[in-house]
Amino acid sequence: MATLSLTQFLTLDGVYQAPGGPDEDRSGGFEHGGWSVPFGDEDFGRHIDGIFSRPTAFLLGRRTYEIFAGYWPKHDDPADPVASKLNALPKYVATTTLDSADWAHTTLLRGDVVEEVGALKERLDGEIQMHGSGGLARTLLAHDLIDTLHLHVFPVVLGTGHRLFTEGARPTAFRLTGAVVTSTGVALHTYERAGRPTYGSYA
Repeated sequence: MATLSLTQFLTLDGVYQAPGGPDEDRSGGFEHGGWSVPFGDEDFGRHIDGIFSRPTAFLLGRRTYEIFAGYWPKHDDPADPVASKLNALPKYVATTTLDSADWAHTTLLRGDVVEEVGALKERLDGEIQMHGSGGLARTLLAHDLIDTLHLHVFPVVLGTGHRLFTEGARPTAFRLTGAVVTSTGVALHTYERAGRPTYGSYA
């Protein structure tokens, strides 16, 4: 059985929308695209390379798939651990709107996403990785289907944009298993799902 991890870039106020460029995702009138770019450094690059050294498959939401498919097939450098894995490994896209996918090794999941992803985890081995795909991530978190969170928290507040954890998110406890801070102040945290929260009192 495979595990499912999520790698997500977040601002201090929890926004994940359009970290990589001004036109990546302007939905809702979002005007802050590209907010993660000024913080990229060698520390961050090495960390990302390490994450991409592990997957056996990828699971993506439709919008993230379209962003990736518009870039990575044109940058197929075998020496690049990100490009080589994204272009060569199986990719599964949860979508109700796409009818076809041209990027090699892509399969569309068009049924009930919770059932489809549960079956995918049962069928595959190793680590299935999600990158971005915040809307899909929220759905899967609500059904305890994401096992590991790699949350990359950037020292910036935007005030608007799509957030990963919203009102009504399922109460869930996590265990911190890794923490690194880059030279530009990005906090790279890894969490493993640990069941439901427990509660107490300081009284």
